[in-house]
Amino acid sequence: MRLFRSTLLISAGAMAIAAVPAHAQSSITATMDDNDVIVVTAQKREQTLIDVPQSISVVSSDLLERSQANSFQDFLSYVPGLQVNQSTPGAGRVVLRGLNTGGVASTVGVYVDETPFGSSTALANGAVLAGDFDTFDIARVEVLRGPQGTLYGASTLGGLIKYVTNEPVLGKVEGRVRAAVETTRGGEASYHGNAVANLPLGDTLALRAAGFYHKNGGWIDSIGTSGSSYTTPITSDVASNINDSESYGGRVSLLFKPSEAFDLRLSAFLQNIRVNAASSVESDPNTLATLYGRQTQSQFSPEFSNVDYRVYNATINADLGFATLTSSTSYATQKQSFRDDATFNLSGLVRALLGAPANEFVLNQKTNNRKWTQEVRLSSHSNDTFEWLIGGFFNDEKGLILQDYAAYTPGTTTAIAFPFVLGHVDITSKYREYAGFANGTLHLGERFDIDFGGRYSHNTQVASQAAAGVLAGNVPVNSNLRSSDNVFTYSVAPKLKFSDRATVYARVAKGYRPGGPNVIAPNAPAGTPASFDPDTAVSYEAGVKGETADRSFALDLSVFHIDWNKIQLLTVVNGFGVNINGSSAKSDGAEFTATLRPTAGFVVSLNGAYTDARLTGDAPALVGGRKGDQLPFTPKYAVSVNPSYDWGLGGDTKAFIGGSLRYLSKQSGGFDATYRTANGRQRQLPSYVTLDLRAGVDFGRFSIEAYARNLTDAEGKTSTGSLTASGLPLNPGGALSTGVIRPRTFGLSLSAQY
Repeated sequence: MRLFRSTLLISAGAMAIAAVPAHAQSSITATMDDNDVIVVTAQKREQTLIDVPQSISVVSSDLLERSQANSFQDFLSYVPGLQVNQSTPGAGRVVLRGLNTGGVASTVGVYVDETPFGSSTALANGAVLAGDFDTFDIARVEVLRGPQGTLYGASTLGGLIKYVTNEPVLGKVEGRVRAAVETTRGGEASYHGNAVANLPLGDTLALRAAGFYHKNGGWIDSIGTSGSSYTTPITSDVASNINDSESYGGRVSLLFKPSEAFDLRLSAFLQNIRVNAASSVESDPNTLATLYGRQTQSQFSPEFSNVDYRVYNATINADLGFATLTSSTSYATQKQSFRDDATFNLSGLVRALLGAPANEFVLNQKTNNRKWTQEVRLSSHSNDTFEWLIGGFFNDEKGLILQDYAAYTPGTTTAIAFPFVLGHVDITSKYREYAGFANGTLHLGERFDIDFGGRYSHNTQVASQAAAGVLAGNVPVNSNLRSSDNVFTYSVAPKLKFSDRATVYARVAKGYRPGGPNVIAPNAPAGTPASFDPDTAVSYEAGVKGETADRSFALDLSVFHIDWNKIQLLTVVNGFGVNINGSSAKSDGAEFTATLRPTAGFVVSLNGAYTDARLTGDAPALVGGRKGDQLPFTPKYAVSVNPSYDWGLGGDTKAFIGGSLRYLSKQSGGFDATYRTANGRQRQLPSYVTLDLRAGVDFGRFSIEAYARNLTDAEGKTSTGSLTASGLPLNPGGALSTGVIRPRTFGLSLSAQY
C-alpha cells in the first residue's frame, strides 16, 4: 500500500503617492490637485498610471488604512478580478483573470519592492503559499494583470501583486500608532496594534521602522461529530473557536542618500503567522450548505499552521549621467510547518492493518524555500524620442518538503511507538535561473507611443526524493531528477494619447511558468513522466484610461483574451503523483473602474470584472476537468461599489464615512472527477454579497474610527476540499470541507501621530 503517491499531493490547504485619498484606488489621478498623481513602478521606472499601457490597479495607503486592511482578503473589493482561494491565513492561492486549475506552482507573482517572493517551481508548494504580507505602512499595492513575463519573469501568467513600502524620509521625525478591537458574531474578540517611527540620522541618513500584531479570534467550533473510520467508531473533540490565529512582525529600512545622484536602501521585513485551525466548515457535498446548523468542523487531533516570512534587500540607484543604474540584491525565506488531522481518514485503517492501538493519526509537514536574487539594470532618463531599459537577473533557490505520519495516544501529542517507520518522505530541490531582459518606449510624435520588450530565461532544476515506511511503500532514494528550460517572453503595447487626460492602448504579452522534474522513484514503471514542460499564456488586451478636465469622472476599462497552453496539471500515473502538461484553456473578459466626484469630499468608485475562463480541451480523467468547464474559483461576475465622503468640522478636525458593497456570482469549485461524472458539471460555490461600512473623526494628531465588516453576515464559501483520500472519507457523514469568510464583525480603531 502506497499512501504517499506524491509528496506534492499533500499540501497546506519608489515614489510615494502624494496626498492620495482613500477612494483613489485605480483612478487616473489621485486628487483634485494637478500636482498629485498616482505614480507606479510597474515598468521598473516611475510613471504616472495613465502613461502605462497595461491594466493596473493601485490600492493607496489611505485606503488600506481606512479599510483596516491587514491581508489579501481585506482589499479584494478594490481590485477588479482579483480572487484568493484560501481557508488558512498564510496559505492561499491568488488568482488573476481566472488562470487557475489547481496544482502546486503559482500563476501570480508576489513582490515586496524589488524582491520576488515565493517559490518559482512546482517543488515547494508555491501556489498555495502566496506571500500574504501585512499592509501597515505600505505606500501602495500595485496589481498588474495579464502575463508579466518580460520585466518580472517566471510564474506571472495571471499577473503580479507588488507591495511598495514607504521609504525612510530624510530630515523628518515621524511617528504613528494604531490600536483596534473587534468582535465577531459567534466568536472571540480580535485585537490589533501597529506602530511606525521615522528617524533622521544626520543629513544623509534616515531610519524607518514599523511593527504590527494581530490576534484574530476564532468563530468555528468542533461539536463532537460522530462517525466511523474503517469500521472503528470515532467522535471528534468538543471545542469552541478553534480557528483563532496571530500575525506579528515588523519592517525596518535604512536610507543613505548623500546626493541626488546616489542612494542606497537596506530593508528587512519579518512576519510570523500562527494559525490553530483552518477557517473551514463541513458542508453538504452536493449543495454546499453548511451542516449541523452552524459553522463547525470535526477536530480529532488539533491542527496548526505556522508560516514565517523573512525578506532582506539592498537596492542601489546611481545616476551615471547617460542612464540610471539600479542594483537589487535580495534574500528571502518562507517556512511553513503544519499538522493535518488525518484521524477520521486513516486511524482506523492503521489500527486494522498494522495492529495499532486506538490512535489519533496526523500528518506533520515542513515546507521551506530559500531564495537569493540579483538584478542589475540600466534605464535611460525620460526623453521625447526613445526610452530604454536593459537588465540581467539571477535567481538561486533551494526548496525542502518533509512529511511524517504519526499516531498519537488519543487526547495527547504523545507518539505511539512502532517497530517500523509509519511514513516519511523528503524532497529537496534546487532551482537556478539566468535571464536577460530589455524594454523600450518609442515616441512617434507627441501622441503615439509603442512600448515593447523581451526576456530570455534559462533555468536548471535538480531534485531528490527519499521515502521510508510502510505507508510510503519504502520508495528508494532518487537523487538524479533533473530538468532545464529555455524560454523567450515578450510584450508589445502601442498607445495613443488623445490628451494629458485620456489614452487608449493595446497590448500583446507572453508569460510562462517553469517546468521541472517529477519526484518519482528510480524503479517507477516505464511511461511515468520524468519531467514536465513550461506552460505559457499569451494575452491580447485593449484598454482606455481617461478623465474629465475637472476630474469629476474617471474611467479605466480593459478587455482581454488569454490563450493558456500546455497547462501544468497534477495527476496520478502508475501510482505516482506527478505534474504533466495537459489541456489548454482560454480566458475572456473585461475589467473596469469608474470614479465619480460629484462634489468636494464625495467620491464613489465602482469597479467590476467579467471573466469567462474555461478549459478548451479535456484534462486527464483523474484531474476531473472536461472541455468547457469553468476554471476553479473565478466568479464570472464580480462588482463592488465603494463610496466615501469627507467633510470639515472646523479647524483641523474632519469627519469621514465610507463603505464597500461587493457582489460575487457563483463560481466553480476545484475539479472533481467523481462529481463531474455524476452531475455533468463541477461543483458551484454560491454567489454572495458583503457590505463593509466605516465612519470616523480625524482630529489631526488623533483619530477614531468605527467600522463593520460583512454587515450582511454572508457565508461566502472560498474553497472546496476533497471528499476522500486514498479512497477513504475525510470527514464524518460524507461532509465536504469548504473555506468560509469571517462572519459579521464590528470594530473600533484609535490612532495617534506626531
